[in-house]
Amino acid sequence: MTALAWLIPCALVLGGLGLAAFLWSLRSGQFDDLEGAGWRGIEDHEGPDVPGPERRQATPEDYAPKAD
Repeated sequence: MTALAWLIPCALVLGGLGLAAFLWSLRSGQFDDLEGAGWRGIEDHEGPDVPGPERRQATPEDYAPKAD
């Protein structure tokens, strides 16, 4: 019975903290753009400050066996 005396208040406190965090996230605008994050994850565009590898068109010589 003493376990319930500890578990019930702990559950209520953790639930209240979760509710407070959720309400804070609503007020701070965390859920304003729900689709934007999904599109940014699959977008293929690299910005100018994101360095990428040098790209060139592959030629048949790239796939030919190399002579040692």
